[in-house]
Amino acid sequence: MKNRSDLTHLIRSKALEIGFDACGFAQARYLEEEAYRLDEWLKQGRHATMSWMENHFDKRLDPTLLVEDSKTVISVLASYYHPDHDKIIGDEERPQIAKYAQGRDYHKVLKKKLTLLFDYIKDEVGEVSGRIFVDSAPVLDKKWAQLAGLGWIGKNSNLLNRKLGSYFLIGEIILDLELLYDTPQTDHCGACTRCLDACPTNAIYEPYRVDSAKCISYLTIEHDGEIDESLHSDMKNWIFGCDICQDVCPWNSQAKMGLFEDLHPRKQLEVDSINHWLSMSINQFNEIFEGSAVKRTKYDGFTRNTTIVAGNLSKI
Repeated sequence: MKNRSDLTHLIRSKALEIGFDACGFAQARYLEEEAYRLDEWLKQGRHATMSWMENHFDKRLDPTLLVEDSKTVISVLASYYHPDHDKIIGDEERPQIAKYAQGRDYHKVLKKKLTLLFDYIKDEVGEVSGRIFVDSAPVLDKKWAQLAGLGWIGKNSNLLNRKLGSYFLIGEIILDLELLYDTPQTDHCGACTRCLDACPTNAIYEPYRVDSAKCISYLTIEHDGEIDESLHSDMKNWIFGCDICQDVCPWNSQAKMGLFEDLHPRKQLEVDSINHWLSMSINQFNEIFEGSAVKRTKYDGFTRNTTIVAGNLSKI
């Protein structure tokens, strides 16, 4: 049996070999410091209609309730940034889809890659219990990544990394295996408030806090039914998700292109005119967005969003 130091090094090296941009390790424990923040946020109703966030409160804070006798939370980062994204940043006349959703559904991509890493660990260790998570269970992924030394949670509530910025996705493996643990990174936002200043709906109501009910990403993806007309103009040209608070972040000026080709932007999503999306049938929607995270909003939600954006663009 390899010692903890060697095994930690081997796992990190394998994660990078697979194509992840970073890999870190945190001790599995109850996140007592997060309990108050999460409880306060929920009691204030900042999660809007996402009632599922009220479920499994304890599991969100204690990984041992997800994996019995867990010892380690392995966090990985996968960049989805591509140079083609630079062509459309700040283009207010073009209908926009969040960068992370322009490629294949990240749940499928990261789960497949994490399975390779988990299989490697089992080959090296033998008997080991664990589970893979990709935004698929009550796991505070940004907090675990911070504790694993992969960045800090910025004022826009996204995880920021000094080398990668924030255009990346997070995945975890929770194991009943003890490894060497990384040191959490300190905050490097300083006095910068660009994300707060740029948010058109003031969803970032104070540093490090987001009101989901005002967030364009929430409105265009999670929200069911009609969107309050008072928010229409602030949605600007975003038909799925929003990258505004990330696009203005100085740390993203040196974003690194992702290694997973499945996350690179699909050519069929390079659309200059909102009319292209307005005229789309449900069959065309299902075909174009097959295997895409955009299908989360469903055809009716996508049509609702494009209609609002069409109204906004007609006023430019």
